[in-house]
Amino acid sequence: MPAPVPRQRTIPAAESGQAPAAAPNGGSAQDSSEAKVTAPRAANPSENATDRAGSAPDRPETPAPAHLTLLLIEDDPGGSPIVPELLDRSGKPIRVRTARNLTEAGRLLTDDVHCILLDLALPAPGRAGDGDDELAVLKHVLELAPRHAVLALTGADDAERGAEAVRVGAQDYLVRDELDGRLLSRAIRYAVERKRSDSAERRLAEGRVRAQENRRLERGLLPTPLLDGSPLRFAARYRPGRSRALLGGDFYDVVRTPDGTVHAMIGDVCGHGPDEAALGVELRIAWRALTLAGLCGDRLLGTLQQVLEHERPDDEIFATLCAVDIAPDGRRAGLCLAGHPSPLLARPGHPARLLPYDDNGPALGLLPGARWPRTQVELGAEWSLMLYTDGLIEGRVGDTGERLGQDGMVEMIRRRLAAGLRGEELLRTAVNEVRDLNGGELTDDVAVLLLDRAA
Repeated sequence: MPAPVPRQRTIPAAESGQAPAAAPNGGSAQDSSEAKVTAPRAANPSENATDRAGSAPDRPETPAPAHLTLLLIEDDPGGSPIVPELLDRSGKPIRVRTARNLTEAGRLLTDDVHCILLDLALPAPGRAGDGDDELAVLKHVLELAPRHAVLALTGADDAERGAEAVRVGAQDYLVRDELDGRLLSRAIRYAVERKRSDSAERRLAEGRVRAQENRRLERGLLPTPLLDGSPLRFAARYRPGRSRALLGGDFYDVVRTPDGTVHAMIGDVCGHGPDEAALGVELRIAWRALTLAGLCGDRLLGTLQQVLEHERPDDEIFATLCAVDIAPDGRRAGLCLAGHPSPLLARPGHPARLLPYDDNGPALGLLPGARWPRTQVELGAEWSLMLYTDGLIEGRVGDTGERLGQDGMVEMIRRRLAAGLRGEELLRTAVNEVRDLNGGELTDDVAVLLLDRAA
């Protein structure tokens, strides 16, 4: 086994966070916590860099550091040097800081430290349950520096504990008696690269988990309609706003009750993101359960408001909602609006128009004890009824900055109906036109559903 290789000089106490040391000429040493250690030789330039995992899609990969800094945590009262001379891959000296305990390490552990060399023989601070834990000091350091690479330093007869240290979270372990400049320089570079790779893989894994959670929420927002036995045709379109890849606060649903009545609903929770989407899913499920239980109109909306008040994370969050119940014969419907835009009705031989919204009640969650009147609407024998969220009408129109608005939307739907578009194709082209008029992706979520009845 090779003999220990001494350093060319010992890092003075002033550089390790201890009291100032006397300089050889009798003066005081420079007060610094950082030392640059030079060496007569560099690492082999032909050594291969460690492979890196791809960075997470929502974060740029952290660039490799231009200058490496090592923090040595080692209790050495006699001052015997254990760190030889070090150079990074480009031949620049690796900077070294020393700390004799975790308190000093905490002061020296700044953002420009890239790697920690920890002596596993260092006593850990007292903590209940740590008395018999041989890796307690390592666990303390991993808690103290979760973003830093860590190298464990062991004795020649303690390789098993070094391997266990890697299992706990260290990037590698080194044997004290085998240290030399080339080995340690290479180990530091490897540990830093491995930590970057591990961090990137963790971000990717977290991103995949978030994407899976978002897809589950999205499935809750985009339900399968329960229309068995109904002659009505159903179509829907959903597009989250620009800053959300999967989720928004819009939600909708359609169910047919045993008496043949078709109930349709569309709503919008104020705000965007997973919290609002989760609340939208809860409101949709509550609406479906209450509808199948026989509630309708004001009673149903009042109960939904109670659900919202209990489930919302903030008292300022509210939701708009439009609900219609279509009679079994399909010729008339009841309409309840809670701060939501009125649906659009299209019939052959008549221009498309908005249903009455004079009795529009307040949004859910705004006024305790609010009421939502139910308006009776005549539909006729053949019709198309479109429910939508305000994302469809709040997009801009060209460079003027003017919003499309309900009037612009009605005119757009009239043109597309006159061109013979129906169902899914009507909704798809309408949403695409709104996006094109806006000059790009819409900032708000868009949900649209369409019910058609043929004569």
